[in-house]
Amino acid sequence: MHEQQFLQGYRVLDLSQYIPGPYATRQLADLGADIIKIEPPGGDPMRHFMYSDSGAVSPFYRHLNRGKRVLRLDLKSDTGASVFRSLLEGADVLLESFRPGVLERLGFGREQLVQINERLVHCTLSGFGQTGPYRLRAGHDLTYCAVSGSLTPSHGSDKPAITFPPLADHAGAMQAVNAILAALLGRERTSKGAFLDISLCESALSWQYLGLQDGPSGQARLILTGGAAYYNIYQTADRRFVSLAPLEPKFWQAFCDAVEHPDWVARQSEPLPQEALTGQLQEMFASRPLEYWQDKLKDVDCCFEPIPPMEGVEQHPQIQSRRTLHGDEPSYPAWIDGSPVPIGAEMEELTDAGKIDWRNVKP
Repeated sequence: MHEQQFLQGYRVLDLSQYIPGPYATRQLADLGADIIKIEPPGGDPMRHFMYSDSGAVSPFYRHLNRGKRVLRLDLKSDTGASVFRSLLEGADVLLESFRPGVLERLGFGREQLVQINERLVHCTLSGFGQTGPYRLRAGHDLTYCAVSGSLTPSHGSDKPAITFPPLADHAGAMQAVNAILAALLGRERTSKGAFLDISLCESALSWQYLGLQDGPSGQARLILTGGAAYYNIYQTADRRFVSLAPLEPKFWQAFCDAVEHPDWVARQSEPLPQEALTGQLQEMFASRPLEYWQDKLKDVDCCFEPIPPMEGVEQHPQIQSRRTLHGDEPSYPAWIDGSPVPIGAEMEELTDAGKIDWRNVKP
C-alpha cells in the first residue's frame, strides 16, 4: 500500500459505462479507493470499443478500469438487487450514469438509498442533468459539446471541429471527482451523505467562460484559435509542425531577435486576424526543416515547442523524467509528496458476489 493512497478504506460503487463515470472512478482508484464496478450481464459496451471483431478486450476499457474490481449483476433480478443492496449498506459513494428515473424504477430511488445508507454520497452523471426539458434526451459527447458552445470554429475554418479526446466526457468526469471529494469532506462535519447532480453538458459549459465573456469583437477567441501570428501552429520544410505561443511581449521579443526579425516586434499589436504576419512566419518556418528550428530555438525563452506524432510523445525527456506514462497508459496526473503516484493493479473480474461484505466496515 503506497503512502499516497489518501482514499484507502473508502468504498465506491460504480454503475457507469463508456468514458465519463469510469474515468472519474479510475481517478479515485488511483488514490486508493476500493472501487467495485457493477456491469449488466452483457458487460460495459466499452469492453470491446473498436475491438468488437477480434473479441479482444479494448485497451481503453482496461485503462479506464485499472485498479477496480468488476462484478456483473442483473439489477432487474431479485438476486442482483439483493447483492446490490448489501453493497450499498457499506458504500461511501455511488456513481451512476443512468438516465434520470432508471435507478428509481429498479427500486433504488433517492428515498430508498437514504433509508439504506444515509451516509452515502450519491453522484448522478448524466448528459443534461436530472431536471429540465432535456433531462431524458439521448446524446453523446459531440451533442453535449454542441449545446454548451464548445464547438466554435477555429480561425480560418468555416466548420466546427470535433473535440478530441471527448471534451464533455472528461470535463464531466473531473467535475464528478471534485464534487464527490467535497461531499466526503463535508460528511465529516454532518455525518450525512449528499446527492450530486452532474451534467456533462454543464461541465463543458463551465469551461466556456472565455467565449461567453469575450464580447462582440471576439478578441480572446481570435487570439487562441489561430487569429494571432504569435499564438499559432506552423509547418516546417519537412512537413512537420511546431507550436509558437509567445503571448507576452518579452517572449515575442526574444523570438523575433532569435529569428533575426526585429521588424516583427512592434507588429505583435497589429489588428486581428493577423493574416499577413502569420503568412510571413509560415513562409519562414517552411524554409527550413524541423531540426533546424529545434536547434535555433532550443535555448530561447519564447514558448516554442515542436509537435511530435502521438507515438513519439513517450520519448519526450520531460515525459520520461516525470514518469508520466506507464507503457502506453497515462499515469495519475500529479506528484504527491515528491513522488509520482504508482499505477494501480489491473482490474479484477469478480465471479462470486457473496465474498464481498462492506457492511459495518468504516474507512
